[in-house]
Amino acid sequence: MSDLDALAPKVIAKCREAGVRLALAEACTGGLMTAALTEVPGASAVVERGFVPYSNESKGEQLGVPLALLQAHGSVSAEAVGAMAAGALERSWADWAVAETGIAGPGGGTETKPVGLVFIAVQRRGRAAVVERHRFEGDRRQVRHAAAARGLALLLEQVGVES
Repeated sequence: MSDLDALAPKVIAKCREAGVRLALAEACTGGLMTAALTEVPGASAVVERGFVPYSNESKGEQLGVPLALLQAHGSVSAEAVGAMAAGALERSWADWAVAETGIAGPGGGTETKPVGLVFIAVQRRGRAAVVERHRFEGDRRQVRHAAAARGLALLLEQVGVES
């Protein structure tokens, strides 16, 4: 069982217990967090919706992330992931949002933004986002799965703190 598969039932149980509904905005993971959560029986009581805004245009269209912000900071940045989390909350009935954006590879990395760089944000409605920056090692699949697992773990930590 992967870390992602092990975390999903814990997230669903904790969120159900706390009465939390989730929105997920997944760029580099392409829906892995949403898929893992919806494998768990009872997920419909928790997962309100998922977004997969892979392109900059879709980040704007689906989540309202300003193109100027993406041009200034890049789509892989703390600013972008914070705007993604806020947009997911604005466009859903959820209480909490989890967002991530990154460079899964094998190409696309630069000296300042290498392959494996991922930003994750968790935000409760009405509160500021908690944002983390990570550099995950491995191939594309490993980076995507590590990012999804950390996103769920961060959510679990934050819901635990706030409930």
